[in-house]
Amino acid sequence: MITEKQKMLSGQLYRDSCPELIAERRRAQSLVDRFNACPEDERHGVLAELFGHIGDGSWVMPRLQVDYGTQISVGANSFLNYDAILMDCAPITIGDDVSIGPRAQLLTALHPIEDHELRRQRFETAAPITIGDNVWLGGGVIVCAGVTLGADTVIGAGSVVTRDIPAKVLAAGSPCRVIRDL
Repeated sequence: MITEKQKMLSGQLYRDSCPELIAERRRAQSLVDRFNACPEDERHGVLAELFGHIGDGSWVMPRLQVDYGTQISVGANSFLNYDAILMDCAPITIGDDVSIGPRAQLLTALHPIEDHELRRQRFETAAPITIGDNVWLGGGVIVCAGVTLGADTVIGAGSVVTRDIPAKVLAAGSPCRVIRDL
């Protein structure tokens, strides 16, 4: 029988109220609490326990929030500013040399749109987010489930990214759209 976690990771409808996922979120919350309270020189070690991968030279400022942590991969020399929210019900892959502004949100969870009964029963799905190398997200950017951002792209502050953005462009707005090539 397929578990709720397996359903979650494969993009199927799942319920996050199963004991396995609850235990994983509690583990993540404990590590996040530790990260948010610890001195700067201890943060990378906590992230190594929390994330699936954290690259050399990367750092994250507190206050960090995650669902599970284990589906998050951060490349080398990347920076996440204050108050990042990384809802990793599906993989979140952040490339090398990425800069993410304060209060950014990377949201992989999705809820049924057409079927209000499934929503009422707390079913959801998830889709991965991929951020290419050398991307810069301005403050307050929201990246929605299933989005890929191409390398060397800049996303303007406050943008809501609902679909893929190609490499080497400046994009902004709500919904986010390409403004020009870089």
